[in-house]
Amino acid sequence: MKNIIRTMLVILLFFTFSVQAAETLTLDPSHTYILWHIKHFDFSTQVGKWYINHGTLTLDKDHLDKSKVDVDIQLANIVTGIPELDKHLKEKLFFNVDQYPTATFVSNKVVMNNKTSAKVYGTLTLHGVSKPVVLSVKLNKMGISPISNLMTYGFTATTDIKRSDFGINALIPGLGDEVKLDIEAEASPAKA
Repeated sequence: MKNIIRTMLVILLFFTFSVQAAETLTLDPSHTYILWHIKHFDFSTQVGKWYINHGTLTLDKDHLDKSKVDVDIQLANIVTGIPELDKHLKEKLFFNVDQYPTATFVSNKVVMNNKTSAKVYGTLTLHGVSKPVVLSVKLNKMGISPISNLMTYGFTATTDIKRSDFGINALIPGLGDEVKLDIEAEASPAKA
């Protein structure tokens, strides 16, 4: 009887650990951001940044194509380096943060290009509109962070969107419709 119980425990432990191949990581809000670039009447390209509010990455190391990302951004936390512009962008003409305070990205498919790069498909919800977006993602590094002493995964991602697709049409074509997004991210297991 003891051998049967011991065997059952071993099988249960093996099953438990094999099922948990996917690990949920927390995106570090201090080191995860979205940097946007937009043409300013063709005189220059202006930029702004949002740090994420909250985000998780479910990393399935055995089946990377089943990994997922879920991120939300508080749009009022925009940073351009010009306080008056930050205020202007928060108003109704652009992001209307009183009505649409949050943007989200939720992935639904990952297609691996190779061991360190992938296309991540998902839905971006911005300004009350949800549209499909594809991120080109590159794994920069994985290892123990000297700051947190946690296993950390670093990623770079890029995509282009049209702001008119999300109902943000102010001053087009002077202000560009196409917006380039550069994303940097660091993710680690949640601290116990």
